[in-house]
Amino acid sequence: MDQLDTKWVSTVASIWIQCTSGSLYTFSIYSSALKSSQGYDQTTLDTVSVFKDIGANVGILAGLLYSAAAGDRRRRSGPWVVLLAGAAQSFLGFFLMWASVVGLIPRPPVPAMCFFMLVAAHASPFFNTCNVVTGVRNFPNYSGTIVGIMKGFLGLSGAILVQVYETIFNNEPTSYLLMLALLPTINTLLLMWFVRIHDTNVGHEKKNLDCFSLIALVVAAYLMVVIILENVLTFQLWVRVVTFVLLMLLLASPFCIAIRAHERDSDREREQLMDDPNQLDAEQIHVRHDSAGYHHLPSSTDQEMDSKDNRTLQAEENVNLLQAMHTIDFWLLFLAMACGMGSGLATVNNISQIGGSLGYTRFEISTLVSLWSIWNFLGRFGAGYVSDYFLHARGWARPLFMVITQATMSIGHVVIASGLPGALYAGSVLIGVCYGSQWSLMPTITSEIFGVVHMGTIFNTITIASPVGSYIFSVSVIGYIYDKEASAEGHTCTGTHCFVLSFVIMASATLLGSLAAMGLYFRTKSFYIQVIHRRLLNSLRE
Repeated sequence: MDQLDTKWVSTVASIWIQCTSGSLYTFSIYSSALKSSQGYDQTTLDTVSVFKDIGANVGILAGLLYSAAAGDRRRRSGPWVVLLAGAAQSFLGFFLMWASVVGLIPRPPVPAMCFFMLVAAHASPFFNTCNVVTGVRNFPNYSGTIVGIMKGFLGLSGAILVQVYETIFNNEPTSYLLMLALLPTINTLLLMWFVRIHDTNVGHEKKNLDCFSLIALVVAAYLMVVIILENVLTFQLWVRVVTFVLLMLLLASPFCIAIRAHERDSDREREQLMDDPNQLDAEQIHVRHDSAGYHHLPSSTDQEMDSKDNRTLQAEENVNLLQAMHTIDFWLLFLAMACGMGSGLATVNNISQIGGSLGYTRFEISTLVSLWSIWNFLGRFGAGYVSDYFLHARGWARPLFMVITQATMSIGHVVIASGLPGALYAGSVLIGVCYGSQWSLMPTITSEIFGVVHMGTIFNTITIASPVGSYIFSVSVIGYIYDKEASAEGHTCTGTHCFVLSFVIMASATLLGSLAAMGLYFRTKSFYIQVIHRRLLNSLRE
């Protein structure tokens, strides 16, 4: 049982839970069934989708529950309470929606359906908060990498769920809703006991985390190949089953990494008992120095500034939600996320309608949703890993990468607005990657600026910006303009004019978000150089 009570098994359990938590990104799969069965127009459907975004991004309760249940590291089993609350909400919300669509219960009024969607989506921040914050606590020296891994697998989960749907349920949207009620709930109930906080620190953390990262990249590449082949060829049932089994084997492989990591840690502990303590300390410093990719250890001049920097860092780590909300940094992050996350969500929520107006088939739209999950993953994983590397090696402030990704997202909106052949594919690549990057960068920046003590509550409060932005762009911009254009043609709008103005507006908004992130970068640049980078260097000497 000791092999199952490690930070590595906890990481694997969190990864597997994240793999089934991405229903947020597959709304387009069942939105058509919801729209037709309930008799909604586009504005009403977008209103329901906004409540999905609200539920998925308002995670204050999840942060408060995590702080209460797992805030004390001595409560070894605390995080499971948060996951249990998420599982209950996921089942209740999706089951009621499925019952409404199939007619098991009378057709609910629109506010009731919005409430069902809100409850179902509100499970997501409970899963996400528990897995991300536990990961950061287990790997404080590599917060960007572990957040990227957790957020990356969450991004991949959309494509994973679609593969389950297409293999088992043969493209039946109503069955997919029932699957969303059962699969994430059962998966979480089985794995939540293994997600725990472990106060251990060993020299091979970076190497093992890189192994998890490699597996994530392999899964993403495999899913991309399968999705492309499905779009070109017609898979028979036995081929779908084989590809699905291979996917399950790939997703099971992180457990092998966890067992091997535990064995290496155990061997290292036995060696410590035999080696000279002074010699061992020197070896540990050398090993950590190599694994982190640093080019030097702190000099005596660095050490003279440690006491001043440590006092600053200690003050930052005691910041709670109310104190954070009194800072300019908090609101710069909030504005940047409203523009970036909000426009990204509005895009994925309306891919089905955008594709329909441009003449895409239903299968091509499903392919776009699956590929969006891949791009989303690359952004989440890549931004965490790359920003971690440059922070460790060069001391670059992490908000700089937020500036770059939001500016690139603006280009993606312009590409889609052009309406050229293949523009929706190309634009969704840019928007998907950059949207995913925000989900990796924002929680990590929050933990570094405001500390990990109240990280769950603070970053979940900032994510409220996502549904705020999504509402503005989905309902007040996309839905309003689409319905206005469709009124001249009937209930459906066809052509590039249906969405061109909407995406020009969102391109301008993401440029504003990039400017807000640039302001945060200049405000925190010296903080990252003098405090965060120095803390990482100090951790190598301990």
